Amino acid sequence: MPRAKGERKQEILEALARMLEAPKWEKITTAALAEKLEVSEAALYRHFASKAQMYEGLIEFIESSVFTLANKITQDESSGREQAGKLVEMLLAFAEKNPGMVRVMTGDALVGEHERLQVRMNQFYDRFEATLKQALRLASDADAANHASALVRYSIGCLQQFAKSGFARRPVEGFTAQRRYFLPQT
Repeated sequence: MPRAKGERKQEILEALARMLEAPKWEKITTAALAEKLEVSEAALYRHFASKAQMYEGLIEFIESSVFTLANKITQDESSGREQAGKLVEMLLAFAEKNPGMVRVMTGDALVGEHERLQVRMNQFYDRFEATLKQALRLASDADAANHASALVRYSIGCLQQFAKSGFARRPVEGFTAQRRYFLPQT
């Protein structure tokens, strides 16, 4: 029975994400992706106009997943300080559960691809930082902008360490103890 177009697109994106999870990661070609799926490269291009469009699909998944969870946190948690902590922890946990996406989030998988992809990931972090800044303002943090920036940089560092360790150094590991340095009790 033939697959629906949307199902095949999803299958392609999932295969790409799995390939990005390899600890000894190498640049992924459409030929390798097609081989993994046991289809022709032409079959890939029936669903995506370019490899960049495939990466855009992964970025859309990241954005949708993270900001759906972020919205839930900001709606459910009244304390701005707690919101900020839960937002960072959620981002780190998302990365841990989706190691292939970490290669996209850190930009590793985007090297040599269309520059708009890295611009879009930068916009993702800007939006996440704005969400943190709003939470910290709610907490009456006088330096919410710099505090939010530091939290994003910490998060990106955790993701980099996770990717560079071959996914051995879990991003959430130690966050509970470390959060007191970033989100001290007032």
